[in-house]
Amino acid sequence: MEPPLALFGIMVGLTFGGSAPNNAKDGTPFEAGTARLRCDASCILPFIICPAAPVGLPSQFMSDALPSVTIYTDGGCRPNPGPGGWGAIILRPGGDPLEMNGADPKATNNRMELMAAIEALRSLAEPHRIELMTDSEYVRKGVTEWMTKWRATGWKTAGKKDVANRDLWEALNEEIKRHKIIWRWVRGHTGDAWNERADELASAAIPRAPLPVDDPDAVHLFTAVAHSGKLDAGAWAVLFRFRGQERELSGRAAGASANRMHITGAGMGLAELNRRVKVHLYTASDYLKDGATAWIKGWQARDWTTRDGKAVANRDLWQRLATLLGRHDVRWHVVSRESLPEEMERAKALAKEALADRGPNDGE
Repeated sequence: MEPPLALFGIMVGLTFGGSAPNNAKDGTPFEAGTARLRCDASCILPFIICPAAPVGLPSQFMSDALPSVTIYTDGGCRPNPGPGGWGAIILRPGGDPLEMNGADPKATNNRMELMAAIEALRSLAEPHRIELMTDSEYVRKGVTEWMTKWRATGWKTAGKKDVANRDLWEALNEEIKRHKIIWRWVRGHTGDAWNERADELASAAIPRAPLPVDDPDAVHLFTAVAHSGKLDAGAWAVLFRFRGQERELSGRAAGASANRMHITGAGMGLAELNRRVKVHLYTASDYLKDGATAWIKGWQARDWTTRDGKAVANRDLWQRLATLLGRHDVRWHVVSRESLPEEMERAKALAKEALADRGPNDGE
């Protein structure tokens, strides 16, 4: 039986292409070794904030004398439904950020998004004027468009069934009564520092099984990236493991963002597999995992445009990755940056070495 990993496959640029012939004599999927590739890349990351009207404003709290805060919230599960986490940050003028997070072993993405908002509002003992930033359209629209009707119908749908997540919507409704809130939507994973931090808090809270998983008959791909604004370059690395055998692969790209490197590393790793195989892919990037598992089908259906009609950032890499994902049974594992397994630490070191290894075509 042909092993799943080609030996020292040679690829040019960012083309995730075929693999070199497999010459292994002992049935192992790869030989020990290191290969590096160079490429050019560019990236556009859109950032959109959509304001909504204030909701839940009791007349006794309309005074401008209310203390003001800005709140960022996020939540999610891996998988969905499954173990979930939420995170929130409260920003006070002139004060230090207050961070909080929590978990639920059985949840959904939407429940965790709601919990983040509820717990952040509960933490405020007194009424406040609040700007609440969420990357969940479900939460923002639920509050600004749907909640009034739900209250009038006793939290029932048109089919006379309970609104999904009724318990949390009712809890959120009670918290809203205490404050003057403007709800704003911010697109996730587009460079907003506080949104990214809320995502990190939520991700860190999700209960996780020990990684890497114990599955010796699968290929394990440990990916990592490095990026330097000063050098205007990025690098990626992949550590392959199959039945105790390992291989390393890394590359560098001038002008590349960290997000592009995350997609590139996953694509380069999958491109080396020369037969359909079960793959455990480990990454520290929610952007990569969410794009590959939640967003990519919608992008394909809309001819690689976002819901607001803009071209998908890093479209070229996502299109190639979509093709590769169709060839393999890929299981995604997002690893906390605070607790990287040893294999991810090694991949990170490889990426840093590749970033420092500037060549004559890097323009430096």
